[in-house]
Amino acid sequence: MITDRYRADTLTTMDDSDMATDEREGPDHPSLLRPSMFAVGWWVSVAGGLLLVGYAVAQTIPALPEADAAFWVIAGLLLLFEFSPVIIGSGYDSQGVATSDAFTFAVLYLYGPWPAIALISCATLVSELVKRKPPWKVPYNIGQFALSLGSAALVMGLWFRATDQPTPTLVEPLAALQPVDLTWMVAGWLTFFFVNNTLFSLLADPGRTFADDFFDDFAYYFFTTIAVLAVAPIVVFVSAEPAFMPLLLLPLYAVRKTASISREKEHQALHDSLTGLPNRKMILAELASRLDEARRLDTNVAFCLLDLDRFKEVNDTLGHQVGDRLLAVVAQRIEGALRPNDIVARLGGDEFAILLDPVRNSDAAVEVAHRVRQALTRPFHVEGMLFELEASVGVAVYPVHGQDVDPIVRRADVAMYLAKEERTGVEIYVADRDRNSASRLALLGGLRHALQNGELRVHYQPKVSLSSGNVVGVEALVRWHHPQRGLVMPDEFIPMAEHSGLMAPLTEHVIDESLAQVARWRTAGLEVPVAVNVSMRDLNGRDLLGVVASALERHDLPASLLVLELTERVLTRNSAEVTSTLNALRRLGVAASLDDFGTGYSSMVLLKKLPIAEIKIDRSFVSRLTADPGDVTIVRSIVDLAHGLGMTAVAEGVESEQVWELLQGLGCDAAQGWYISRPLDSDKATAWLRRLPSQQPALRVLRGGAEGADSTG
Repeated sequence: MITDRYRADTLTTMDDSDMATDEREGPDHPSLLRPSMFAVGWWVSVAGGLLLVGYAVAQTIPALPEADAAFWVIAGLLLLFEFSPVIIGSGYDSQGVATSDAFTFAVLYLYGPWPAIALISCATLVSELVKRKPPWKVPYNIGQFALSLGSAALVMGLWFRATDQPTPTLVEPLAALQPVDLTWMVAGWLTFFFVNNTLFSLLADPGRTFADDFFDDFAYYFFTTIAVLAVAPIVVFVSAEPAFMPLLLLPLYAVRKTASISREKEHQALHDSLTGLPNRKMILAELASRLDEARRLDTNVAFCLLDLDRFKEVNDTLGHQVGDRLLAVVAQRIEGALRPNDIVARLGGDEFAILLDPVRNSDAAVEVAHRVRQALTRPFHVEGMLFELEASVGVAVYPVHGQDVDPIVRRADVAMYLAKEERTGVEIYVADRDRNSASRLALLGGLRHALQNGELRVHYQPKVSLSSGNVVGVEALVRWHHPQRGLVMPDEFIPMAEHSGLMAPLTEHVIDESLAQVARWRTAGLEVPVAVNVSMRDLNGRDLLGVVASALERHDLPASLLVLELTERVLTRNSAEVTSTLNALRRLGVAASLDDFGTGYSSMVLLKKLPIAEIKIDRSFVSRLTADPGDVTIVRSIVDLAHGLGMTAVAEGVESEQVWELLQGLGCDAAQGWYISRPLDSDKATAWLRRLPSQQPALRVLRGGAEGADSTG
């Protein structure tokens, strides 16, 4: 952020936005702390400057009636251009170049230091009040400029004294300029610049040194200052005939117009034409700038990526004109949920970026992301139609998730896609869930090695009839005992396998090993069906049917001994390929079970159409049966729904006798959980099954089995 060297209007040590404590900033935030050097710069500039101003006003006012016409014309132009600085562009001084300085120095040369100091002080006072600048800034700006201009006046006075020339006054203005006068004028310009720059740099931000501020964009400020002050001698020459003075407006207007055209082109290059928001180029540049500042101030910066869910349906159905209008309203809604200092940008399509600076911590950033997402859930009224939208937001925070722009943006993107895939709405970056992180890549390599070298093992959790106590099957649960990391749970490596091309060989491995175990049990006289989990990627592929058929044939088993468990997400995808695969498996004789029912977005139409034989009630409802009557109602409804559709209802996560008895009363068909048994390896599962013959239903035997189960799983 570049500050105005000659009007300290955007000092980050004490800016407008810093005067109040934001909900995500504490009162001891670094941006609110003032270094000890601040007091030095403040008192020197204010006290010394205001003494000069007071003396200048006292000297000038009595002489004003004797001022000539040229003085009043120059004074009018000075005031005019004080209100109209030339703003070059966003990359530099946001306050603009003060062209009024040219007329201030013209007054200095023609009428001496006191009228010049008094005039610019009054102009600054009026300008600051009109712009509603904070009260503390007004005396500082006046004092700082008075000292800077006074130093240039001192150079001029020393020259005049050395050459025995009288100092100009309102009563006796300067008669004429000579070429030799350029010597002291240039010296005065340089003195003015260096004094002003020094006073400004005394108020360095926390984390910055005097040198950092003094040399920040030094060349830009130096040359723009000298260029403006070089106009002053021209004003002096024209003042000989005040009627020609307004002609100076033409070249100065041309400069302003050129700068305005340049800014318009820059704005177009850095902003989205549809929403008016910053575009990708601008937000990334601003992120780089904010990260630099955060390093100095030791603060946190959050970067969020937001993507609208299913927005393509709006464009496809209603056309891009309606979609564009909706995007413009979405942009306004996002801006309304943020602080003035935060930035939202449109990256393209229905994707937006949000820069939060500063934030207290990662939790605060996530809280803001939820607030933005909540703002977008309110209905949109566009073109006489009502729209309801949802968004997925990914959050990355400096310095926790990265030190530079590229890793911060990439990790916010990873978090956003995770939020979209998991339907959680908002996700913050977590390295362990990043498919491209170094640890994940190492784990992925280990998973490939585990598949090739037989390091994966299948454990089995029994499923028991609630009415008879008979074992009606087991669920196969894959376990990975990593050589270095120990037990790696499926929640960690299954998503990684889904996104890396390893899901198909992993599913094939589990099906083959599970059916091999079922064949061994069958040989031992234990007829136990096995349920194997398959993913959406397995169902969308063309190989699952072949894998299942080959494994059943290889182990000489009937298809009735295999059940494939699907996630409820299959009901959100009306995929012809999924339907075709499930129907082919049913024709083969393999049943399908719908896992974790009640946690997703089920379609009753698809539930009726798809060949589903069993619904497994999610453990989140089952575990609260004894504490929440609402969950009892939900479970009863799911059981009734399953029976109404000719399906079996199975409760997951049964962990107590009270829950077991409640499920019996609700008419649930079967149960699975730690009350019955934890997942067991093949040897222990075999021993457990032998202790509970299928023809000996008895709850006390189940209890004995649960007590004898080990905790591996």
